[in-house]
Amino acid sequence: MTTEAKNKIVLEARNLVKKYGHVTAINGADFELRAGEVLAVIGDNGAGKSTLIKVLSGAIQADSGEVFMDGQAVHFRNTLDARAHGIETVYQDLAVIPALDIASNVFLGRELRRRDFFGRFFRRLDQKEMQRQASHHLAELKIGIGSVKQSVETLSGGQRQGVAVVRAAAFGKRVIIMDEPTAALGVKESSMVIDLIRKIRDKGLPVILISHNMPNVFEVADRIHVHRLGKRAAVVRPTDRSMSEVVALMTGAETPTPSEASGGY
Repeated sequence: MTTEAKNKIVLEARNLVKKYGHVTAINGADFELRAGEVLAVIGDNGAGKSTLIKVLSGAIQADSGEVFMDGQAVHFRNTLDARAHGIETVYQDLAVIPALDIASNVFLGRELRRRDFFGRFFRRLDQKEMQRQASHHLAELKIGIGSVKQSVETLSGGQRQGVAVVRAAAFGKRVIIMDEPTAALGVKESSMVIDLIRKIRDKGLPVILISHNMPNVFEVADRIHVHRLGKRAAVVRPTDRSMSEVVALMTGAETPTPSEASGGY
C-alpha cells in the first residue's frame, strides 16, 4: 500500500455531541481512521470513548455532528445501517451462541438458504455451503479449529473470540471495530486475538481497537487515539511515546504537542 493510500481517511467524525439528560457523554468529539491501520482508542472510564464507538457503529445516534465514510457524509440509524456500509463490530460479550456450531455462528443473522425447492418453499438452510465458507474464513485467518461442525461451547475463550472475529472479517468490507476483545482472556489467548487483528489489517481492513490493556495496544496499534473529557485529547504513535507518557496524556498529567492535539499525526 502506497503512503498516499495509507493516509486515506476511511472513517471520520467531526464535532460529535451526545447527551444523556444533563450528562454530556461526548462533547465536540473528532475521529479519523486511516486505511490499513490499527487505531487504538483509549481513555479512562467515563471519558466517552464507548459512546463515540457506539455512534460510529450505529448503535446510537449523536445529537449533532457529522460522520463520513470515504469523504461522503453518512447517517447510521442503527447497526444494520453501519453494516450496510461495511462496518462490523466484535463486542466484549462475544455475541456467539454456545449451543450452535461454529459455521452457524459465523453466519448468525446471515444464514444461507438452499437454492432448491426446499430452500424456496420450506426455508431450509444450506448447511454445507455455510460450513464450506466458514472453513475458508477460518483458514484465511489461520485459526486452528478442528471442524466447523463442532459447537462453540466446546471451544476455549480465545477460540470463541476467534469465531466472533472471523464473522466480522467475513462480512466487514470497510472497517472492523473491536471492543475490548482480550478483556476476559489469558495471556496466550490474548496473543492469539492480537495476531488475528494483525492478519485482518494485513488483508487491508482497518481496525478500531478499544482497549484498557496498554501492552496489547502498544503491541498492535499503528496509532493511538486518546479520548479524554468527551473529546479527542491527542493522537500519538506508540513508536514516539512511551506507555507511561500515553497514560499521562490520558489522565491529563501531560500536555500533548500541537500536532498530537490536532490529530494530524
